[in-house]
Amino acid sequence: MFKQLIMSIVLSAITFNAHAVECGKVTIADMNWDSATFVANVDSFILQHGFGCETQLVPSETVLAAKSILMQGKPDIIPEMWRNALQGGLEHGIEKDKIKFVGKVLYEGGLEGFWVPAYMVEKEPSLATIEGIRKHAYLFKRPDLGNKMPFFNCSPNLRCQNAVKHLFTALNLKQAGFELTSTDNVTGLSGSIAHAYAKKLPWIGYYWSPTAVLGFYKMVRIDFNSGTHREYFNDCIDKPVCKNPKVTMFPPHAVDTIVTTEFAGRAPIVIDYLSTRRFSNQDMNQLMAWKVSHNANGEQMMVQFLSQYESQWTQWVSPKVANKVRKALAEKE
Repeated sequence: MFKQLIMSIVLSAITFNAHAVECGKVTIADMNWDSATFVANVDSFILQHGFGCETQLVPSETVLAAKSILMQGKPDIIPEMWRNALQGGLEHGIEKDKIKFVGKVLYEGGLEGFWVPAYMVEKEPSLATIEGIRKHAYLFKRPDLGNKMPFFNCSPNLRCQNAVKHLFTALNLKQAGFELTSTDNVTGLSGSIAHAYAKKLPWIGYYWSPTAVLGFYKMVRIDFNSGTHREYFNDCIDKPVCKNPKVTMFPPHAVDTIVTTEFAGRAPIVIDYLSTRRFSNQDMNQLMAWKVSHNANGEQMMVQFLSQYESQWTQWVSPKVANKVRKALAEKE
């Protein structure tokens, strides 16, 4: 019996060491926006304490990280990459077998759309649809703006203005009485939502997810009842000129994890984790709102997530790995 116990301990140590050797040193891109730096810190903590990796966070941003992983084979992992941010280069890297997409960070994808406050939909459920918006357009009159019906556009000089302009036309919103209204910047757009919520005023306009704003303020994405036509959206709606635009929902943007092919071959156990690890937009919205409320950084967001969302992240790893992460978290706290 004693001999069997010793053998079991030895085999466990060998297995753990094999995983550690297999994983080795791992460089992880720490991108310069809230959700990405949060995911990078989660990955770093779990890989270090759960899998025995030696992790290093490398500050970066979209273009720099993409160039580095394609040309230099570093970092090993880019936890969050929005595919629409780069054209051609990533696909070329896959064709040359330099990189692999190994998991959807946001399983719903990044979402754009036209939104209304949840408190308006609670009073009039049809406002969750474009037909209800047009039928009850009068509900959007703003007493504080001379009874105008503003439709809040995305920020000036951003590409999203193309789609907003064309879909505003295709959905006949001008005929319904709405006025396409620009805000000075992203803060102005989010500020208009905060102001509407504080006063329980009507609001309709463009926004995207995940963001802290949608964590603070519950908003409903309007259904155009059109389905999503990605190719048409990309070829016409998203362009500066789109003659006689037709209705389509905004297609979700793929938000994936990228690794080097070399790392994928070297650390399959980590690839299994990365392929399983994913977040909902709702959870990400709430975590980013928590970050803003607590003036927190990516590491503090990570601790909050591992502490409060245990039922979620423990599904990504084995019970043995989960126990190691819990122990490390307890020591950190």
